[in-house]
Amino acid sequence: MSFLNQFSRRDIRIGFLIFFVTLSVVLFLNYNNPAISRATVLNSLVWPLTRLMFLIALGLVVGNIIEGLGWVTKIATFSRPLLSFGHLCDYSGAAFTTAFFSGVAANTMLVEYYKGKKISKKEMFLSNFVNGLPAFFLHIPTTFFIILPLTGIAGILYIVLTFLAAILRTFCYLLYGRFALDVARCTMAVPLPEKKAWAQVWHGIKEKIPGRFLKIALYVVPIYIVVFIINKLGFFLWLRQVTAGFVTTKLMPVEAVSVIIFSLAAEFTSGFAAAGALLQAGALTVKQTVLALLFGNIIAFPVRALRHQLPRYVGIFSPKLGTQMLLMSQSFRVLSVFLVALLYLFLG
Repeated sequence: MSFLNQFSRRDIRIGFLIFFVTLSVVLFLNYNNPAISRATVLNSLVWPLTRLMFLIALGLVVGNIIEGLGWVTKIATFSRPLLSFGHLCDYSGAAFTTAFFSGVAANTMLVEYYKGKKISKKEMFLSNFVNGLPAFFLHIPTTFFIILPLTGIAGILYIVLTFLAAILRTFCYLLYGRFALDVARCTMAVPLPEKKAWAQVWHGIKEKIPGRFLKIALYVVPIYIVVFIINKLGFFLWLRQVTAGFVTTKLMPVEAVSVIIFSLAAEFTSGFAAAGALLQAGALTVKQTVLALLFGNIIAFPVRALRHQLPRYVGIFSPKLGTQMLLMSQSFRVLSVFLVALLYLFLG
């Protein structure tokens, strides 16, 4: 069966609609716009989008191989002591382990397991939230060696506190799963002999993955392009300025807070550079610097989510599920960081 047969008329209509709307937006907004050059399009759009689509395709293939060869249980062994507390299945455990290497691949695996009725919708959401913990470790090597030279002890405290926030929300997720998920619902497929298993995997890759990949691309590519265009037209810069304008506090100089929050929302490294400069100049104490970085992190979440995560969530999980999942995960993240910041404010 051709993979084109996997598309319903509704999928085809949605695909054409998104394509023509995206094309119209690109042509309209890119008309005689010096901010969007060929080099900019290549470096800021084509390459990142190609990398994202490669990771999505990789997630589809890896998930199919892991399930087809019966490796789910083996891979989930590493995470089972933790996830079993939340009554999460080994399919979720396999995605959790994968998230230490690629969050996109892990999410792609989750949605495939959900569509194959291996996990429930509730477990898919919960597993995605829990995968925020390996995502934290995935970015630690890069962020640590950027933050430490710029902000010193304040940067270390910031990392520790954001880690505590990640631990706090992960514990809450697992506690919820322990009461909301049925531990007896998990069923694992009986592994096939190796030769038959590989044949089945190869058949599944040829039959399912091209169609599934194109369905994802129908949403990811247009939304990614639109977000790129409106970013280059200054929408996110305006949004950051408006957001920073709401910040008032008696804990530290307003000018310093505005600079840090605006810089952090604008670009990761520049925020810590601004914080380090103000700290060295004596405009901020260590505690004020840590609090400013934490609250800057909170304010930056919505902008970063809309700019970086919305296209992949909508594409991988579908517009409705992806938007719901992104809003919920970001809300929980903001709440956990806010609670940790309050604890540090009063106890630190």
